[in-house]
Parts: sequence; C-alpha cells; structure tokens
Amino acid sequence: MRKQQDFGKYLIIVLALVLSIGWLYPFFLIFINSFKTQSEILSNIVGLPEQITLANYPNAFYAMNYVSGFGNSLIITVASVVLTVIFSAMAAYVLQRRDSKFSTFIYYFCGVTMLIPFQAIMIPLVNLFSQINLLNRTGLTIMNIGFSVSLSVYLYYGTMRGISTELDDAARVDGASRVDIFFKVILPMLKPTTVTIVILNGMKIWNDYLLPSLVVNQEGMRTLPLELYSFFGEFTTQWELALTGLILAIIPIIILFVFLQKYFIEGIGEGATKL
Repeated sequence: MRKQQDFGKYLIIVLALVLSIGWLYPFFLIFINSFKTQSEILSNIVGLPEQITLANYPNAFYAMNYVSGFGNSLIITVASVVLTVIFSAMAAYVLQRRDSKFSTFIYYFCGVTMLIPFQAIMIPLVNLFSQINLLNRTGLTIMNIGFSVSLSVYLYYGTMRGISTELDDAARVDGASRVDIFFKVILPMLKPTTVTIVILNGMKIWNDYLLPSLVVNQEGMRTLPLELYSFFGEFTTQWELALTGLILAIIPIIILFVFLQKYFIEGIGEGATKL
C-alpha cells in the first residue's frame, strides 16, 4: 500500500513536470529568438542564439509605438477591470442577500450567458455601437465589462454564500447603511475573489486582439496586440521584432500575476468550494 502511494505521488510529479515543460517551452522559444536576427531565426528557430542581439528591443519598442499602445491597453484594462469588480460585487451581494425567485433566475441567467460565444453576437454588437458612435475606447470598455460581468458575479456569489448575514445585521444595528455594509464590511472580505477576478479579466482584456480590432483599430487608439500586428505584413513578417514585441507586451501581465498569485490561488479555491 505504501509503495502504491509513493508511485502515485511520483507519477503526479512527473506528469506535472512534463506539462509544465510543454507549457513553458513556447515562451522559452519566444524569449531566445528575441535575441536573434531575422536570418538566424529562419535558419534555426529552436537553437540558442549564436550571437546575442539586443538591438531588437529598442527597435521593436519604437516600431510598435509601445508607449501609445501600452497607454491605451492600460486605460482600457484598468477601467474595464475596476468597473467589472464594482458592478459584479454589488450585483452578487444583492442577488445573494435577497432570497427570491427573481434573484435565483438572474444568478442562473449569468451562468447561461457565459455559454454564448462572442463570435455569435460580434457583427450585430459592432453595428449597434457604430450607430451610437461608440467605436472608441469608451465603447470597448463597455463591451469588456459586459463580457466579464457574468463570470465575476458567479464567483462573487459563491464566495458570499460563506459570509454570514449576521454581519449585516450587526452592522445595521450599529447604524450602518446598506452602502456602508457593502463597502466597509463585505467587500474587504472578498479580497481573494477580487484578486482572482482582476487577474482573469485583466489577462483576458490585456491580451485580446479580436474585439479591439473591431472597435478601436484607428491611429492613436490601438492596443498593444493591435500594434504587434504591424510586424506581420502581407508578404513578409519581421519575426525578430514580432517576437521581441511579444516579450514586451506580456511583461506587465506577468508582473501582475507574480505579485497577486498567492491571492489568486486562494480565491480560486475559495470560490470553487462555496459554489
């Protein structure tokens, strides 16, 4: 019995290592090829660089208008994530605390809407926003919120099931209003789930290409994924700049994840066990 347990433990470790290597290998290729010239990438994409070329980074930085793209991505991502957190937490709080058939219907409706693919509503949605002159960063932010709220409400709702209503009653006895109860009592207790939602939605919005390409594909409003596409021409591709640009684009989101990973794992576990 002991040997079987040890074998199972070692098997899981080996599988985890294999999966980790398989997941990290593409990122390793992107990283090493960002230090190569175009000709060296085409001749040997999997080998280490024969001579490290640092010029790709400043060249890609200026060629992809990194400052403009980074600013647009940051504004859209931060605004979308912050508003998603506020609206989703407030909605989940009301739905969970009001035990009615209507609240239950809205809760399950949020779950159902997650099954609708964006591609199914893409054309009519863009046409609608075009008619009301919202094909800009504001319109993109509204769309991001709409596509992020359902999952966020679902996660918040599951976490709030574990928060006793006695806290609400105690705060109400002390003279706190419903708004005070939510922001001063409930919201601080949702920190792990909030971090999970920030990371999930932040990564999705920051890396998104399709929706921004339909809404803000104009000069001065392009996000980093759209600026990266400038390296892929009709007949040629500047691989050395494209791969370097990918590194520059994913660095901010990696930094975010590294700083918040502890709360992210805690929030995933907490939300999963209370749904």
